[in-house]
Amino acid sequence: MGLSLTAYVLLIATGGWMSLTRVQGQPRPRWLRPLHYGIGGTMVGLVLLLLAVGLMGTIGYYGNLGHSAHLPAGLAVVSLTIASAWSASQISPKRPWARPLHVGLNVALFLGFSFVTFTGWLVVQKYLP
Repeated sequence: MGLSLTAYVLLIATGGWMSLTRVQGQPRPRWLRPLHYGIGGTMVGLVLLLLAVGLMGTIGYYGNLGHSAHLPAGLAVVSLTIASAWSASQISPKRPWARPLHVGLNVALFLGFSFVTFTGWLVVQKYLP
């Protein structure tokens, strides 16, 4: 989870930098957008890995799913992450709706990460003696 949150913070930084250069009419470094996309793709992979580990671990430990709010919170984060990645791929001058959608999904993703962290902490407390 820590790596996913680190990727998210790096995405905020690189996305904010790209937004700042666009608003100020300055050229952005050529490496910035590919770096942002690379970190985003990595975060998608990490979130999917966390989903797989969480599902297998929960089924292995409890034998079923749905015993806490962590499952819907995790599924929401996965959905928001994938939707954010999709909306990023749609950003272009021909699709002016894509950028505000991408930013809005990332704000919602912040709330989702906050909730999934809280519910995950509650789940971890069940495993501790």
